[in-house]
Amino acid sequence: MAAASRAGDGLRQAWRCGTEGPPSVASRDGDRVVALSQQLAQAHQELRRQISEIRTDLGHRRLSDDVLLTHCLAFCAALTSHHQGEDNGMFSQLLRERPELAVTIANLVEDHGMIASILSRVSELAGMAAQSGGPALEAIGRDLDGLAAIMESHFSYEERTISEALDGGIPDTDWPDMVFGFGRT
Repeated sequence: MAAASRAGDGLRQAWRCGTEGPPSVASRDGDRVVALSQQLAQAHQELRRQISEIRTDLGHRRLSDDVLLTHCLAFCAALTSHHQGEDNGMFSQLLRERPELAVTIANLVEDHGMIASILSRVSELAGMAAQSGGPALEAIGRDLDGLAAIMESHFSYEERTISEALDGGIPDTDWPDMVFGFGRT
């Protein structure tokens, strides 16, 4: 697993994400409410919170089948939206502004592919659990544990390697909404 090898100082990055609630989003006119790297860290913290909540619910109370399926699918959709926003917007913009980040961005996109395959399995298992419970719930728990570890490594690597470039003045066109605003209703 390529992402695991990039863990580095993983959990030490979490201190940057101490705010609660949905991430702030850069305004349409380009003024930054919060530095882009901080917004990225806040988005990652929200995704960490969501997976932790789902994992805790699996272990401590019996969710109705519909609630379990809804929570898992909503989380999968949020993480997928975040990564698609990065791949199609933020990373494209970074490559235009900072071509020396090509290898780093290729690593991050590779991680996104690996995470997408796990998300697909979690979605499939959630559907099975809604019908059968038991073993499918245990399998979801194992996959969520693995996903959380990979996400932590990936988020840490991403924050360490591109934060300076984000705050160095890349245009915040329409990509911030998808990357940072997935948690907004």
